[in-house]
Amino acid sequence: MRRLALRTGVRWKISIAIAAVGALVAVALSLVVHNSARVSMLDNAREVQLERLLFAERMYDSTNEPKFGTKINDPGLPYELRDKMRQGRRATYVEEGANGVPDVWAAVPMGNGTVLSLHSRFADRSATIMQDLDRSLIIGSASVVFGGCALGVLIGGQLSRRLRRAAGAAGRVAEGYTEVRVGDAVGGVVRDETDDLARAVDALTDALNERIEAERRVTADIAHELRTPVTGLLTAAELLPPGRPSELVRDRAQAMRTLVEDVLEVARLDSASERAELQEIALGEFVGRRVALLNPEIEVTVVHESWVSTDPRRLERILGNLLANAAKHGAAPVEVTVEGRIVRVRDHGPGFPEALLREGPSRFRTGATDRAGHGHGLGLTIAAGQARVLGARLTFRNAGPEGPEGAGGAIAVLWLPEHAPTTTGSFPILKIP
Repeated sequence: MRRLALRTGVRWKISIAIAAVGALVAVALSLVVHNSARVSMLDNAREVQLERLLFAERMYDSTNEPKFGTKINDPGLPYELRDKMRQGRRATYVEEGANGVPDVWAAVPMGNGTVLSLHSRFADRSATIMQDLDRSLIIGSASVVFGGCALGVLIGGQLSRRLRRAAGAAGRVAEGYTEVRVGDAVGGVVRDETDDLARAVDALTDALNERIEAERRVTADIAHELRTPVTGLLTAAELLPPGRPSELVRDRAQAMRTLVEDVLEVARLDSASERAELQEIALGEFVGRRVALLNPEIEVTVVHESWVSTDPRRLERILGNLLANAAKHGAAPVEVTVEGRIVRVRDHGPGFPEALLREGPSRFRTGATDRAGHGHGLGLTIAAGQARVLGARLTFRNAGPEGPEGAGGAIAVLWLPEHAPTTTGSFPILKIP
């Protein structure tokens, strides 16, 4: 069972964290200040109450009458004060009132066994001061929370922008732009862990580039070394007497020569040293003539003619490899459609393997269970490399079993640069009459 993943940005995570910490600190300080102020004011009220009672006691000694609101043996005297009076001690007591306003008591034992007590409510002015203090604490706490949230957005936004730049630069490196440096994209004056991440990604990119370049050089060197003996082998095979064995030798020698030339071409494409020689051509007419030369049985449909600036030799190489792949791994009929700057090659075979759709074409991998006589997986690799030289994009997909294109089949789509917009989405789906 998959867990529900909630995606949030670093900016908001930092903002929420700072706001939460600020709220906790503000609440804690507000409670401490509130309780300290309340205790201090109640202690002051008890002292004032006791001073008034002592003054009233002196007046009672001289007049024998309770003054200033004092009472003799008040029946409402709290139990705690009664216990202190039995011990012969004067005391004060704060009792919580029904409406939240405390009552302040003070009592003193008299010499004849009576108790003189004074009872009054907590001063209204003191209650107002507490209310104003609570209101100020609430406003201050809210200000701290909002200020912390704004600070978190500011700090998190800067970090988030740096991370997004690093991710964007790393994505461009993954697309093949090896000259992009993540450290330069991150920038900034203050150095932090983001710069460490950028340096690590740049170091990884450099290591991978060195390894890829070393592999390319090894492949190119091997192919160069094989070219001379293979050419000699092919020449010697031509001198063999006519017969079936001689035909087999010549066929295998020619296949080996083709393989060596393909490997050399892949090495040149990997080195990114190839440059296109651009010409203005009518794409539909060009594709029709080249396909007719390669395989006259293939139908070419030009939905919309367009003039393009491209390298005809490389475009012909791409078409040839796509048609050869359709003939080897697909099934008839093979259809070629031109719409504006888009060329589509489709067969009605089992379709491209899942690995190719997921990862793209890879050398020496055809996806066929029987490799004999089915090539070496270099055709689509060369086609994709030549498309990159042209600034074009070559995509692969399989036709759905119930789509408007019919049942099954592999579709390769070549998107030449600055292609005309279509109304069929990323992959043109054309209804051919």
